[in-house]
Amino acid sequence: MEKDNRLNKFLETNKKSHFLQSPEWAKVKSDWKHEMIVIEENDEIKGTMSILLRKVPIFNRYIMYAPRGFVCDEHDRDTLKKLTEKAKEVAKKYKAFIFRLDPDISNDDEEFKKIAEEVGYKIKKNIKNIDQVIQPKYVFRLDLSNKTEDELLASFNQKTRYNIRLAKRKGVEIRTGTKDDLKIFYTIMKETGSRDNFFIRPLSYFEHLYDCMQPNHVKLIIAEHEGNPIAAVMPILYGNKVWYLYGGSSNKYRNLMPNYLLQFEMMKWGLENNCDIYDFRGVSGFKNENDPQYRSI
Repeated sequence: MEKDNRLNKFLETNKKSHFLQSPEWAKVKSDWKHEMIVIEENDEIKGTMSILLRKVPIFNRYIMYAPRGFVCDEHDRDTLKKLTEKAKEVAKKYKAFIFRLDPDISNDDEEFKKIAEEVGYKIKKNIKNIDQVIQPKYVFRLDLSNKTEDELLASFNQKTRYNIRLAKRKGVEIRTGTKDDLKIFYTIMKETGSRDNFFIRPLSYFEHLYDCMQPNHVKLIIAEHEGNPIAAVMPILYGNKVWYLYGGSSNKYRNLMPNYLLQFEMMKWGLENNCDIYDFRGVSGFKNENDPQYRSI
């Protein structure tokens, strides 16, 4: 239990903390095998890496994936090397033939790229299609650090502030949902997916995610108008960050701007928990106009 407490404290306080590297997220992905690598020095945790493993039946061997992989100082060569050596041991244990990771690193961090190559990684360049990426290549983040709610609101452009206030004036109300409200959330998500032509996971997935990330790391927020649900979001909070993970809106009442109010509510949740970063997630970043993902840029 003490070791678990130390691990959780490290994962939630390290600047590279990410919900995809948490033990809770490994439970969400329970259809994968899981290995958590921990590097210690003088009874102090220096770095971790959560690795998911899935068997490829045709080869009867495993692939390994560390989503937003490793939690440590990205310029600590020694710790990165030790994490990599442990990952190789995991690969040998499962007879894995592929290990992929997409660390939470700025694209212009040349020092990290040099270290990564020195410890044995190949940096994939010239990514051409959606099949070659798992997490968004580009994300948009908002700095929440040391801001009050009023200061955060004042930092938005005039149109954004107007739309947040418009939603309130038009009677849009916000409430925190429970697990039972996931059915409402799912109905809204299906409507959004049909409208915008994207894949929606089944209700059972969202229920499983909710159970695994409770009580501190997930929240269901619903926007209503005259008692009718018109939009909903499911953010994830972990460490010093909050992520806009899932969300949708009804085809009706979009003119009431509920999504602006919901975004602000998620940011306020981050402020309440002393988060430094609000992450909108991101886009693939493909620049070929003929690519189906181009419209997302």
